[in-house]
Amino acid sequence: MAFVSLKAWRARSAERAAIAARLKEDLRTALGLGEADALAINEIACADPGCPDMETIVLVMRAGAPTRALRIRRPLDAVDPADVAALADEDRSAGAPPGGVSTT
Repeated sequence: MAFVSLKAWRARSAERAAIAARLKEDLRTALGLGEADALAINEIACADPGCPDMETIVLVMRAGAPTRALRIRRPLDAVDPADVAALADEDRSAGAPPGGVSTT
């Protein structure tokens, strides 16, 4: 078992937080979220057969609408602009309101 120093752990945590913050801004724009809407991004381990070891889960919380969970089948640090565009397309095709406006 490898040991990780506290300094290395903090540096990795800061790096991952920066990646998540950039991804969150990219997704807010791509999904057309407004000020009243929220977005959460988490990386989780996936135990399903055929699933990558780690995947990124995006929770889209539009004001007045049910929370939607969207999945990117890649680790957080491997998500690219094509993944963001595909997620936005998936969200639109599922009937998400355009421009962050809720229909409920």
